[in-house]
Amino acid sequence: MTGTYERSEREKSFKLFQKGKVDITFVSFLLILLVIGLFMLFSASYYYAANSATYNNNPYHFIVRQLTFAICGVAAMYVFSRIDYHIYRKLAWPIYGISILLLITVLILPPDTKGFHRWIFLGPVNFQPSEIAKFGVIVLFASLISVNYKRMEKFSFGIVLFTLLLGLVCFLVVIETHLSATVLIFCIGVALMIVGGIKLRWVGLAALGGAVMGAAAILSGVVDYGSGRIQNWIDPWQDARGGGYQVIQSLMAIGSGGFLGQGLGNSQQKYLWLPEPQNDFIFAIVCEELGFVGAVIIIALFAMLVWRGFVIAMRAPDKFGSLLSIGIIFQIGLQAALNVLVVTNSIPNTGISLPFFSYGGTSLLMLLAEMGIVMSVSRASSVIKR
Repeated sequence: MTGTYERSEREKSFKLFQKGKVDITFVSFLLILLVIGLFMLFSASYYYAANSATYNNNPYHFIVRQLTFAICGVAAMYVFSRIDYHIYRKLAWPIYGISILLLITVLILPPDTKGFHRWIFLGPVNFQPSEIAKFGVIVLFASLISVNYKRMEKFSFGIVLFTLLLGLVCFLVVIETHLSATVLIFCIGVALMIVGGIKLRWVGLAALGGAVMGAAAILSGVVDYGSGRIQNWIDPWQDARGGGYQVIQSLMAIGSGGFLGQGLGNSQQKYLWLPEPQNDFIFAIVCEELGFVGAVIIIALFAMLVWRGFVIAMRAPDKFGSLLSIGIIFQIGLQAALNVLVVTNSIPNTGISLPFFSYGGTSLLMLLAEMGIVMSVSRASSVIKR
């Protein structure tokens, strides 16, 4: 009888959850960014694709693939928004474990054409395990903190355990020579630890984790890869035809955009001057075509999306939902901020993409699915408010 009663209560709770409404403001900002991102991707990529035998000289190569993944991603977003997010608490350890296995697998597989161990290729589908690792860290940390938040002030739990879990992921990612993903995962983990309630005087110990990763970078030879980027950041003109070329072309694109821009589709730098403009440096094309005004509007849209995401987190009916939303939204905000800083040469080039803009189908699919999880939290919040 007890089991029947509990099952009945779960069914009632699920039916009530399904009646909840997602945060329309959050969805609106997200869809606006997605649509603008698709337009800018096509504008930035069509000439490059049309003049590349690798892509069969097809000007629609990138936009067709990205649009396909965007449609699939929106569908996934809707599905995930209808799933009670509490299920991820039960799956936290399996997701983290799968992330570790994938990170180990990609190190065993042969490197890509650039010598990096970042991608797993499964026929026509390829993905970066680091993308899954980001989500794995968010879910596991949210789960552990929500259940054990009273223990977060204890050094053995709040610092040692979480540092070990985070350090393992960061170590595996850094020896892939994937510095940008390492920085993102590390910052996401530390942010959740701080929000979770560790003592602020222990935050300095997080820097120790960074030192450990730095030592790992030295042992793995990543520092040589990174030091060149630092030199090109300080003075890109010292190697204007080599390592500094992309940064210089990016700054030229931004400068030529002026206040109002050259107009949508009128970029000159995308005509094989800025290398692969559809990827990490797409924001430079945004600045050139839409100008300072357009760039500020897009940055403001990202800021409003992050703001609304944090509103959803604060209104979440439980700690797990709140921490889950904070982790996902912090990832989006930090990644967008770092990309803008890289494109404007404010920080060294870390090879970080701009969410919803840069080309990458599986990454876009993953991001939109995560947005669906945030919507699931907002749906539960709307039910509680009733």
